[in-house]
Amino acid sequence: MDAVCIRERLDFINQKIRDAECRAGRAENSVRLMAVSKFHPAEAVIEALNCGQFLFGENRVQEAMDKFPEVCRQFSQTELHIIGGLQSNKVKNAVRVASCVQSVDRIPLLPLMERFCADYGKKIRVLFEIHTAEDTKSGFRSEDELRAALDGFAGGLYPHLIPAGFMTMAPLTDDQNAVRSSFIRARSIAEKLKSDYHGFDLSELSMGMSGDFEIAIEEGSTMVRIGTAIFGERDYQKK
Repeated sequence: MDAVCIRERLDFINQKIRDAECRAGRAENSVRLMAVSKFHPAEAVIEALNCGQFLFGENRVQEAMDKFPEVCRQFSQTELHIIGGLQSNKVKNAVRVASCVQSVDRIPLLPLMERFCADYGKKIRVLFEIHTAEDTKSGFRSEDELRAALDGFAGGLYPHLIPAGFMTMAPLTDDQNAVRSSFIRARSIAEKLKSDYHGFDLSELSMGMSGDFEIAIEEGSTMVRIGTAIFGERDYQKK
């Protein structure tokens, strides 16, 4: 996809976000756009950066490692989040390349992330993934599990990790009521935990993708993850 097309699509999506904020009675610019660059080349990322888009998400750690170190050297404003399921053997490189891991879906990841962040002398933000869709396997499945994770932070177990909020994936369905219910559940849990763990800034709520981001904004999302609507269809041959 050429630079003009990426710019036009970014402008279009950003306007849709602003319109959704307005309809929902949200403050303008209260929702950030993340460009999801999975299976798209570094050249497409650079074109988006040249258009002023600095926040990106990658699902796969190895692809992020192949693509972003050089991009970040060229564009120091680049912010990269890991948003896909994270295997234990990928943690080292995930914390090395990213400034945030959104897909923390189980407690055993946390001591691993802490160890490698300490090795790198680096702090990173983490979002806790909430399981709200039966067609996905990842995410904390109960409020008690999330509380156990946050209790570890309150106890000082992870000084190099910054708990910053929550993430969810809506079900893959055309049923807008099911999608909305997923977002409402995530927001409800997030609000309760923000209140109970007020010593942390847990204000980030990452939910909504190309097909459902306007619903997500209506239900309180602070960050939407958009890929295809910006970069076009993915080249799955590059997996």
